[in-house]
Amino acid sequence: MTTINQDKNQDNNQENHMQHNDSLLRFMTCGSVDDGKSTLIGRLLFDSKTILADTMTNISNTSKKRGMEAVDLSLLTDGLQAEREQGITIDVAYRYFSTGTRKYIIADAPGHEQYTRNMVTAASTANLAIILIDARRGVLTQTRRHSYLAHLVGIPHIVVAVNKMDLVDYSQETYDKICADYMQFAKEIGLAGARDIRFIPMSALNGDMLVDRLENMPWYQGETLLEMLEKAPAAHTEQSEQFRFPVQFVCRPHASADADLHDFRGFMGRVESGEVTVGDAVTVLPNGYQSKVKAIQIGDEQLQNATTEQSITLLLEDEIDTSRGDMIVKSNETIEPVKQIEAFVCWLGETPLSPARTYILRHTTRESKAKIGAIHYKVDVNTLEEQQTSDLKMNDIARLSFKLAQPLMIDSYKTNRATGAFIVIDESTNSTVGAGMIV
Repeated sequence: MTTINQDKNQDNNQENHMQHNDSLLRFMTCGSVDDGKSTLIGRLLFDSKTILADTMTNISNTSKKRGMEAVDLSLLTDGLQAEREQGITIDVAYRYFSTGTRKYIIADAPGHEQYTRNMVTAASTANLAIILIDARRGVLTQTRRHSYLAHLVGIPHIVVAVNKMDLVDYSQETYDKICADYMQFAKEIGLAGARDIRFIPMSALNGDMLVDRLENMPWYQGETLLEMLEKAPAAHTEQSEQFRFPVQFVCRPHASADADLHDFRGFMGRVESGEVTVGDAVTVLPNGYQSKVKAIQIGDEQLQNATTEQSITLLLEDEIDTSRGDMIVKSNETIEPVKQIEAFVCWLGETPLSPARTYILRHTTRESKAKIGAIHYKVDVNTLEEQQTSDLKMNDIARLSFKLAQPLMIDSYKTNRATGAFIVIDESTNSTVGAGMIV
């Protein structure tokens, strides 16, 4: 029997973060077509009693019209008409629910290869991924592809859910073989050592091991899926992060009748990572000016400190020439502005990437025109083979180099998912055509 669920180091790591269980957890489900992603989410919502009565009535009626004896819980997430007609997930479906201890945002990602860009979008903000495997079919090409993508976008926690155990007579032997096969693949792509991986057998259709244990798998002594979710660390809680504050707006209320506000100069934005306290020495990039934090505000409220994901106004002790797109960091955590970056890019646009064209890179609140320096290779998301190419088509993933017209203040995506990511914009249509993760 696999020992993943009994790994003491992982259990101790999760116990250290129990105090964060009242915070938000963003997670996603992914896997091959028909592995039961939508059914899993529907069952999770149903068993945790977070479905409204009118919603339950609607999906019950729809199930009856389709000739089903039981309620089809996948209809809770398959919201598009085309999805319900084909029985597959096409777009990313987001659902929200809460328990007595924390709140959740679920992203149900499509499984088919042609919707790779949709999955990358869903994965970009997730802190945990549930990768479903059909117990009858084992580890498939799509399972490998989704695991690679989850690894690429830096999701730190992976739950491998071996679903449809009821169709293999709840066989422990089948479950153990799938776990061993998956771990072998995870080692090959570097996922095993870099991510927290846990396994769980389940039947989403019947509700085994989602919220309730039931009696069909007494050989499994690990946690239920909901117990894993309850204990999973929230984003930004597992390691200390450096302070990153991209300036969105410079507030100067010149027309105010209050004389005191005529000298007000506040820098408004969102703390992307780390924390800041009144009195901290800070540096404004890319110009390198230094000052100290005089005050921190949220509306009219004065704060002594601010932390990740808070939208605040910073006031500095000195008059500094700062505008939208600048980055405020702590003086002992400064980073060097760069005009050339290397990144993995998922191409989202229907028009192929052209190395001859100029694009716009939007990184936090700053934009820069960019040219393609080189396309190093394209990754075949099915075989994970590195291939030479001269362009990128929709859903392609490749490693690129960009030359920038304006400097950007970046971190590697591995270090900071907020300041290590960017989007590529077609300057002629203003459409988002790519999503990048800085190496």
